[in-house]
Amino acid sequence: MKEDEFKRIDKLLADIIEDVSRSQIQSWLRDEHVQVNGAPVKSNYKVQRDDYISWSIPEVKPLELEAESIDLDVVFEDQDVIVVNKPSGMVVHPAAGHERGTLVNALLYHCDDLSGINGVERPGIVHRIDKDTSGLLMVAKNDKAHESLVQQLMNKSVERRYVAIVHGSISHEYGTVDAPIGRDPKDRQRMAVVDGGREAVTHFQVLEHFADFSYVECKLETGRTHQIRVHMRYINHPLAGDPKYGPRKTLELDGQALHAKSLGFTHPRTREWKFFEVEPPEEFNTTLEYLRNKD
Repeated sequence: MKEDEFKRIDKLLADIIEDVSRSQIQSWLRDEHVQVNGAPVKSNYKVQRDDYISWSIPEVKPLELEAESIDLDVVFEDQDVIVVNKPSGMVVHPAAGHERGTLVNALLYHCDDLSGINGVERPGIVHRIDKDTSGLLMVAKNDKAHESLVQQLMNKSVERRYVAIVHGSISHEYGTVDAPIGRDPKDRQRMAVVDGGREAVTHFQVLEHFADFSYVECKLETGRTHQIRVHMRYINHPLAGDPKYGPRKTLELDGQALHAKSLGFTHPRTREWKFFEVEPPEEFNTTLEYLRNKD
C-alpha cells in the first residue's frame, strides 16, 4: 500500500501480523526469517514500492515446566476445580522472561491433576488476570471441568467483580463502557479501544469519591486482555499505579490498583452455584486509608 512505502520493515510487519510484537519481528530479522525480494534485510530497512516481502515463523521451543514449592492461597478445591487468591506480582503461566515462579509452577507442585486443554504450558488455566492484579482465579483440574468453565465464560454466566482505585472523581454513581478492544495500532505492546476490535463490556459503580481519585467496583461482562485498564483509561479515569495505561504522576503502588474481589460460577459436576469473595491485599487497603485521611 502507498502509505506503507518508506516505512521500516520491523514496524510494518508488527502492524500487519497479529499478536506478534515489534521486538519479536526484530528477532526474526536478525535470524534471517524475513526476506525482501529473496534476501534478508535489517530492521531499519525502508520498504520500497513493489517490494516482495516474505517471512517464516520460527518454531517456538516449548517451555519445560517445573513444579515449584510456592505458597498458594487456596480458597476452594475439590476433584474438579481450584479457586486461588493470586497475589499481585505473580504471573499466571510461564512465558518468555517468566519461566519460573508462576501460578502454574505452584499449581503443578500443589496437585497432580490439571486439565490439558490449553497445552503443556498452560495446564488448568481457564482465564487469566494480569501479573500485578491480585485476586480470584478459577483453575480446572480435568478437561470436562475446563470445557464447562470456558463455556460459562463464553455464555457470560460467570460473575467476576473487581475493585479498583482510579484517577479523578467520577461525577456519576453508575456507568457502562461498551467499547471494542483490540491491539493498539500505535503500540503493539498495548491494547486500546479500536474500530473492529472484539466486543468488550464493563459495568462500574462508584463506591467512594475522593478529591482526585475514585474507588470503584467493576463487573465484567466480557473478558478481554487488560479490559478494565483499557476501558477506564478510555473514559479518562485510568487506574492508579498503572504503568502501561495510567499517568506518570500517580499513587506510589507496585502496579495498578486492581483486585479481582469476587467470582461466581456453576460447578461443572454438581451444577451448584459457587460464589467466592476475598478482600484486597494490604497495599491496596493502605492506599484507600491514605486517600480517606488525605481528604
